[in-house]
Amino acid sequence: MSEQSTDRRVAFLGGGRMGEALISGLLRSGGRTAPEIMVTARREERARELGERTGVATTLSNPEAVRWAQTLVLMVKPQDMETLMSQITDVVRQDQLVISFAAGIRTSFIERFVPPDTPVVRVMSNVPVLVDEAMSVVSPGAHAEDKHLAVAEELLSSVGHVIRLSEKHQDAVTATSGSGPAYFFLLAEAMIEACILLGLSRDVGTELIIQTMVGSAKMLRDTKRHPVELREMVTSPGGTTITAIRHLEQAGVRAAFLNAIDAARNRSAELAIGHEPDED
Repeated sequence: MSEQSTDRRVAFLGGGRMGEALISGLLRSGGRTAPEIMVTARREERARELGERTGVATTLSNPEAVRWAQTLVLMVKPQDMETLMSQITDVVRQDQLVISFAAGIRTSFIERFVPPDTPVVRVMSNVPVLVDEAMSVVSPGAHAEDKHLAVAEELLSSVGHVIRLSEKHQDAVTATSGSGPAYFFLLAEAMIEACILLGLSRDVGTELIIQTMVGSAKMLRDTKRHPVELREMVTSPGGTTITAIRHLEQAGVRAAFLNAIDAARNRSAELAIGHEPDED
C-alpha cells in the first residue's frame, strides 16, 4: 500500500448506527474507499454484519484498529469512553489524529490518555447523518491545527454540513442541533395528531406534515431569508394562520422552546463535569 493511502486510513472505534452511517456516506461520496477503512465492534455477529454491508475491514480489537490507522474516530457512547481510552492509551501515536463524537466528552479528557501534543478534534453531529443531511460542528483541542480540522470536515461533509466553532460552544450546539431533530419530531407528531383530530387519516396527515416540513426547511435554506419574513408570507391579516399563531403565542410556545433549549444546554454542561483534568 502506498504512503498516501496509508495516511488515509481511518479506524472507526465503535460500529453503532452513527458509525455505520458515516462509513456508508464516506464510501458513497468517494471520500474513502473500503480498503482505507476499518471499524471495530463488540460482537462477532455485528462485525460480520458491518463487513457484509459496507465491505470494510472489521475487528473486535480496538488496539489493532488503532495500530492500523492514521485517523481514529471515536464513536462509542460517552459512558464507554473511559473504557475505550484505557484500552488504546498504550498504542495511540502522537502523529495520529483523534476525532471524538462522544457528547459531553471534552478534548481535555481525551488528551489525558494520548501522547503529549496529539491532535484531538471534538465533533457534535446529529441523527440526520443517517440520511446524509447531518449538521456537524467541529472544535479543536489544545494541539489540533487547521489541517486536522480539515480532515474532520472532509470526513463529515460526506454526510451533511459542517462548521467550525470553539469548544466552549459545544454545549449550546448539543442543545440546539444535536437535540434539535427530536424537537422537530415532536412538532411533527403534534401536527399529525391535529390532522387526526380534524378528521384526516393518519396516513394522509403524515404525508401532509412531512412534506410541509421538508418544503419549509428547503425554503429557509435556499432563499436565505429570515424566518420572520417567510412566516409573514403565509400570514394574511385576519386569516387562519395568524389566528393559529396567536394561540401558540398565548400558550407560551416560543418561551417554552427558549427555556427547554436552555435547560438542555445546562444539562449538557452537567454531563461533562468530571471529564476535565484535575486542577493543580
